[in-house]
Amino acid sequence: MKKVIIIGSGIGGLVAGNLLAKKGHKVTIFESHFMPGGYTSGFWRNGFYFNSGTVSFGGSHQFFKVLKDLDLDKKIECQRLKFRFLHKNLDCILDTYENFKNKLIDTYPQEKDNLEIFFKELDKIYYAFKSLLVGKSIFKKIWGAIKALFIFKKYANITINEFIEKFFKKDSDLYYLFTNFGYPEMSAAYFGGALVCIFDDYWTIKNGFEFLANTLVDNFKQNGGELKLNSYVDKILTKDSAAVGVMSKNQKFDADVVIAACDYKNTFLNLLDNKDLISQDLLKKIEKAQISESFFTGYFGLSIPNDLLKKYLKCDWLNGEISIFSPSIINTKLAPENKSCLMVQELAPKDWKKDFIENNRESYLEFKEKIKNEFIEKASKIIPDFKNSIKFVDIATPATYQRYTHNTEGASCSWSWNPKKKFYKKLMSTNIETPVKNLYIGSCWANQVGGIPGALNAAYKCAKKI
Repeated sequence: MKKVIIIGSGIGGLVAGNLLAKKGHKVTIFESHFMPGGYTSGFWRNGFYFNSGTVSFGGSHQFFKVLKDLDLDKKIECQRLKFRFLHKNLDCILDTYENFKNKLIDTYPQEKDNLEIFFKELDKIYYAFKSLLVGKSIFKKIWGAIKALFIFKKYANITINEFIEKFFKKDSDLYYLFTNFGYPEMSAAYFGGALVCIFDDYWTIKNGFEFLANTLVDNFKQNGGELKLNSYVDKILTKDSAAVGVMSKNQKFDADVVIAACDYKNTFLNLLDNKDLISQDLLKKIEKAQISESFFTGYFGLSIPNDLLKKYLKCDWLNGEISIFSPSIINTKLAPENKSCLMVQELAPKDWKKDFIENNRESYLEFKEKIKNEFIEKASKIIPDFKNSIKFVDIATPATYQRYTHNTEGASCSWSWNPKKKFYKKLMSTNIETPVKNLYIGSCWANQVGGIPGALNAAYKCAKKI
């Protein structure tokens, strides 16, 4: 059995730790924050619960496999999510793909011919990924995998904007509507997977992601694992070109294997004690590599009862000018009686720092106040008297997420989703190996687009390797 150190207690680190501890390895997880979970965690304020950042997940077959493998399938209750989608003239519940298609044609009759041509091509992408990701039979999954592979070869290096532009004018409503699905300039090959998640496979944790993180920690400890909170790893120690431990709080901890279940850039640009183990070309590539966008998030505790809030939202999750998700609509125990909690999110632009003076706290707080007021204004269009219902409010920016997760610039999903700016050669590969012997990547950063599925793939691959 081996002595394993894992840096980071996000879902990748926790799952890898659980899998290895269950096999009898001596595993220690180092977490810089005072609570575990990273993006897949949550917190309570004044009786209101909020997820830290992540509110949902796709790839449920993979997630449910984790719960089953760790004997947690009876402890973690998951719930399917349905979306309400708002875009100018369009207001619809995204219940099925076919209903969405019909709704679009009804809403934009002048674009009927273009929509029919567009959906003829999009159908191939959607149904291939549906068979692969949520197909019930092995035959459907295999056939889906074959079709999805063909589609990936065709669309992997084309951005969604380039794909949509083939069918709709760049200044049209439909161009903006479709290019706002997912991350900006993402690969067109991801479009099918995104749609399958939206219509067939988006889930959340009924008791909140904090409950998931704590349950994974409890299970990890029961299997002999050790979690060190408030323990930032200052250095990854190496000897003879191999990782041999870490340094934390001026104390050395030895290990046979180190799993960096954390930010890839931080791992090699700041934590590794000997950069000579990495080629200059790779170091430059890491420095210049583009990352995924981060978010602005507003956390609101409201005096609005959950049944009335759901009447306003009309669904579990609303996506439009802003994204609105309420944990207490999913589970009323996550807010005080006759009150509700709400998360408002939107993607942060790459140049978000231009709106305040960097390293000037007063300027930054003014910027956060501006974001808060913008969220209140936008949410008030959907929820009457929203402003006067607020009992608690806080705002997170990319700087907030970077501070708590150490993800570069608060990246929400590892590397850029733009195929023109990819870090890995293959968009769907899971890359845990590093140039340093016995040092592996066990987080979503092992995958080009990351997310919970990417983190779980990395965790399983690390556990299998060790």
